[in-house]
Amino acid sequence: MTFQDIFKSSFLENITSVSILDMLLALALAFGIGMFIFLVYKKTFSGVMYSSSFGVTLVALTMITTVVILAVTSNVVLSLGMVGALSIVRFRTAIKEPLDIAFLFWSIAVGIVLAAGMIPLAVFGSVVIGIILLVFVNRKSHYNPYIVVLHCRDHESELDAKQFLEKQVSKCVVKSKTAQKGGIELNLEIRLKDDNTDFINILSEMNGVQSAVLVSYNGEYMG
Repeated sequence: MTFQDIFKSSFLENITSVSILDMLLALALAFGIGMFIFLVYKKTFSGVMYSSSFGVTLVALTMITTVVILAVTSNVVLSLGMVGALSIVRFRTAIKEPLDIAFLFWSIAVGIVLAAGMIPLAVFGSVVIGIILLVFVNRKSHYNPYIVVLHCRDHESELDAKQFLEKQVSKCVVKSKTAQKGGIELNLEIRLKDDNTDFINILSEMNGVQSAVLVSYNGEYMG
């Protein structure tokens, strides 16, 4: 027997088959956990525009990863070919929300763990991750930064409006100021003490204040 025969034989001995029951169980669990990831993504989404297609992608990615890993673990020859095939794949879709990367990696990780047969780890780990995301992402809105846009008539009204605002919020920082003939525009970043925003109504009625606008701000967009 030549060395080439021994080499081929060692690879053929590592070819195993996956039973139909194992495949169905793995795919069913992948679909279930993928739907759980999708629901957590839907509940924690805080971007500009919600994309339902991305949620479906999370479910599909979990199942596809499970299929790929099942194939790789059952056939050593196929695993080598899979490495070469996947190495030429390039994904150029822009990820606008940093949290989306965590959901993509979560889906891939669940697919790998399920295909490896670690079902308790996949289920328990997904539940823990989902609870953590729901708690930290959906925290109270008054902790989030807001931007107040003030249009004042003169410097005196600007000082009065700013002093009033500083008493109503826990934090107030001037981000930009534009002064021109006939008015002054201020952009201030604030943190609310609670969910009450009635102070904006009072602020807009102060003497010398032409308008007061409150908008939410997360560093990427204002709305």
